[in-house]
Amino acid sequence: MYSLIIAVGAQNVFVLRQGMRREHVLPVVLICAVSDALLVLAGTAGLGYLVNSAPWLIVVARWAGGISLVVYGIFAARRAWAKGGESLVADPEADAADAAASGGTALATKTRLAPVILATLAFTWLNPNVYLDTVLLIGGIAATHGDQRWMFAAGAIIGSITWFFALGYGARYLGRWLRTPRAWRILDTAIAVLLVTMGIALVVPVFAG
Repeated sequence: MYSLIIAVGAQNVFVLRQGMRREHVLPVVLICAVSDALLVLAGTAGLGYLVNSAPWLIVVARWAGGISLVVYGIFAARRAWAKGGESLVADPEADAADAAASGGTALATKTRLAPVILATLAFTWLNPNVYLDTVLLIGGIAATHGDQRWMFAAGAIIGSITWFFALGYGARYLGRWLRTPRAWRILDTAIAVLLVTMGIALVVPVFAG
């Protein structure tokens, strides 16, 4: 579940960049966290209703969720070992921000709030992967927990809030390491292992039952 939230994507990279620039970090992480919470609740409620109406959908949800997790893991592994890898090159202001963190002058905000909010909303609500990951996949996995699905949803929401705040406000410390392809390769490899493991664990009960 948490590896889906932290999987490298356009939204997370945008939050990371804003954190490295120290620009409007609080509005950005709040928008991302609240949006994720709404999408998780929508997925849990909608798919939970369907499962209650047709219990056999639990098996379908397990297989769909398990296969999706493994596929995402494969994609993460491909990114990890692709030639050249990924890299995050911060704007020049990021280097000044690192200096500020060491006792220099804080970086002045360069971008107005409105464009940043619009960009955050676009990265969140206009990204098809957000609906696949949060509504369908997490909602489908929550549906397999029966009466405990809302506890699962609460855990997913807490994990999402924790991640976005940690990413946004921890970016100033992580930026110097995440600018290299090797760092992204290690991160994607860890995500791939977690996703594949979760996917296999999700369908094991199907065989056991």
